[in-house]
Formats: sequence, C-alpha cells, structure tokens
Amino acid sequence: MVKQIDAGVLNVAYAEHGDPAGAPVVLLHGFPYDIHAYDVVAPLLAGRGHRVIVPYLRGYGPTRFRDDATPRSGEQAALGADLLALMDALGLGHALLGGYDWGGRAACIVAALWPERVRGLVSVNGYNIQNIARSGRPAAPETEWRYWYQYYFHGERGRAGLTQNRAALCRLLWRLWSPTWAFDDATYAATVGSFDNPDFVEIVIHSYRHRYALVPGDPAVAGIERRLAAQPPIMVPTVTLDGLDDGVMGIGETADDARHFTGWHEHRHIPGTGHNLPQEAPAAFADAILAVADRAA
Repeated sequence: MVKQIDAGVLNVAYAEHGDPAGAPVVLLHGFPYDIHAYDVVAPLLAGRGHRVIVPYLRGYGPTRFRDDATPRSGEQAALGADLLALMDALGLGHALLGGYDWGGRAACIVAALWPERVRGLVSVNGYNIQNIARSGRPAAPETEWRYWYQYYFHGERGRAGLTQNRAALCRLLWRLWSPTWAFDDATYAATVGSFDNPDFVEIVIHSYRHRYALVPGDPAVAGIERRLAAQPPIMVPTVTLDGLDDGVMGIGETADDARHFTGWHEHRHIPGTGHNLPQEAPAAFADAILAVADRAA
C-alpha cells in the first residue's frame, strides 16, 4: 500500500515494508523508473528486520508539489533536499541509503553533506554528485554518444518528444541501458504510469539542462548547490556497484571514484546486469545493503 506524507515542498508517496521498529533503509529509484525497481529488494531487506521506505521522487507517480509556485526543478540539490525532508518528516534520525541514477545522486548528496544522518550508503555507478563546473568539457566519443537523450532534452524538440512519446521513449531507454535484461510488457506497464505525473516532463527537462549549466536552479537550494560544487567526500561506510552490461554508464567512468570515499568503501561489479541494477539483480543489491549495515553496526 502506498502512503503519503508532507515533506518539505512535496507531498511524497512512498511504499513501506517491514517492522516499523526496524533499522530504517531508504531506497531511491532513478530516471526513468519508479518504486517497482525495489519490488524484490524491499521484501528481502524487510525479512532481515529492516524498515524499508521506497519513495516516488519528485515528478513521479503520486508524489506532488504542495505549492503550485514551487519551481519544478530537477537539479541535484533539489533531490538531496527532498530526501533530507522526507527523513525529517518520517522521524528518521539516521538511515541506510541506497539508490541508483537520480536516486543514487540524492543518496550521495545526503551522505556527503549530512553524514550524521546516514549509517551507510549503497550507490550504483559510484560517486553520483555532478560536477557542473566541468560539465562543458567533452568526454570520450564512446561516452558522448550514449548521452544522446540528454542533448535531445536540451532543445524544445526534445521537450515535445518527451511530452508526446514518453512511454515509448522511456521504454527505449530501458532497452538501451539494460541490453541483457529481458523485461516483459507487464514489468514495464507496472512503472510507465508513473511518468504521467503532471510535473514529470518539466522536471526531467530541467534536470538535463541544469547539469550542463544551461538553465538556472531553484534559489531555495542554491546553498546546497554551492556546497556540492566543492565535490565533498563521502565518509560513511559505502558499497558502490556497477552493472557490467550498463548501457549508459561505462565501467571506466566510475573507476576513479574511490578517491571520493574517505571511509570504508568496497566496489563490486555485477555481471549480466545493466543500469537498473536493483530490479535486474535484486539479491546483489540487497547483499550490498546488508554488507553496509553490518559494517555500520
């Protein structure tokens, strides 16, 4: 059952699993996915005594803004602020955090800037905090071609395309980013409705423009963005994961991330797995959470 709670600028929809008195774990999905990415992971962790909370991010599913005047920002600082506000609203003094893509970014931000609130972290694709000051520097051609969708969203043709073809476009990204994941129609159908959120398109477009310094951010989170510009280290116990078949993030692109993790850190490669790692390899993701929990105990 999906619950709702006012948290910061959002009314957040979230699923909850396990014992309410258990050690809390917050699991965060990415773009273009939703809470179903953790349909197997969450019960696995609940079965080990954890209280597991899986929210819909801003712009997804039933999550809504509380005020029509709030900017529909998709910038990284807004995602981090949302996560911190949710933890406050739920009364979580501290929690284990796990995520990938946008959700992994939010988890990395809270772990870096508010380490006292984070017992441990699992992040797919390593250190997910964007270095916006360096975003104008070209990457290797093998990397750049995989970012076609980001450049598409920089123009109004891309906004119109996402608006008109969001179901087909997002399904294409699932196939390209997880080329060895044989998901079926029912699996995609369980998630695609989340992209009908009235703020989905605006938040996605803003996210992929802001990370390249093409549009301004929300002044309310400008202070967080300034702190992130320093590329702060992550001191909490951390496991990072890479799917060896990830079609958007090459393994070499996260290989040097270890320098950002100044506490206990372990990196794992997961074979036969693409970008949506929790849904493709739930046991491996759950094992990483449990390893961090053991380390933090």
